[in-house]
Amino acid sequence: MEDRIPNNRVAYGRALVAVGEKYPDVVALEADLGKGTQSVFFRERFPDRYFPIGIAEANMMGIAAGLAASGKIPFASTFCVFASMRAVEQLRNSIAYPRLNVKVVATNAGIEIGPDGATHQAIEDIAIIRAIPNMTLLVPSDPPMTMQVIHMVAALDGPTYVRIGRQDTPYIYDGNLKLELGKAVVTRPGRDVTIMAIGNMVCRALAAADILAGEGISARVLDMFSIKPLDEEAIIQAAEETGCIVTAEDHNILGGLGGAVAEVLCSSRPVPLVRIGVRDVFAQSGSSEDLLRYYGMTPETIAEAARRALRQRDSLRQRR
Repeated sequence: MEDRIPNNRVAYGRALVAVGEKYPDVVALEADLGKGTQSVFFRERFPDRYFPIGIAEANMMGIAAGLAASGKIPFASTFCVFASMRAVEQLRNSIAYPRLNVKVVATNAGIEIGPDGATHQAIEDIAIIRAIPNMTLLVPSDPPMTMQVIHMVAALDGPTYVRIGRQDTPYIYDGNLKLELGKAVVTRPGRDVTIMAIGNMVCRALAAADILAGEGISARVLDMFSIKPLDEEAIIQAAEETGCIVTAEDHNILGGLGGAVAEVLCSSRPVPLVRIGVRDVFAQSGSSEDLLRYYGMTPETIAEAARRALRQRDSLRQRR
């Protein structure tokens, strides 16, 4: 591919320009992090529709709310840790509560950002945002999906949070990907175990499926990019057809994808569930890959989680 986009942040920046060209009411706000979020692409194309707010995320959310109330379609960008915590009161009360059409696109998610350390490694944001009523929450996994997600949210009416990582990202999909809000993407079919993943863990889930295939285990991989609304039907179907599930996320295992899936299983179709993610600790500083390895978020650990889920499933079946 001649113009291969290296990561989801660049994909966001380019998609933001595209939706700006399509919708004249789209405006962009950033909190002194235009280069970090790549919203600078929009500044270069539409300087009169770009608002640098400075290191004032709470104020940025309030301004975005005012712009939305005036008929604009604001995209407000900062790092996940700031959008979901420093500015959460304004996000909740000024944007979500009145259902204003603000798009919060937050980058530098999870421990993948590495050397910045625990203060900047957002491992709680999914739990926080999905607990706020009226919010839509999406986590794209590669550049083509990110571009589609930005076009999707530009056309939606209502408050939205898009979670994006920082590191370069392998391509999973091509231009033929068709996304539907609230519907998981079956990235790989399988009959023995289901691996549900989001963001930078989808490519690792696919690598885990390759490992398992070498052992004769058929693993279904679902890209759960739509956290809210969640594809409960796909979760129940996976539970019925494979009988065990693994979740994988660059986020605390409390309150994130694993928690959301557990809620559905408990109320509809209980089956063994193994959650891969940050295990309720603040992570150290280090390279992205070293941290993911240290905290057990690699293809090998996902594959081992699948084996464990299979053993639990088989043990339960033997007791019946």
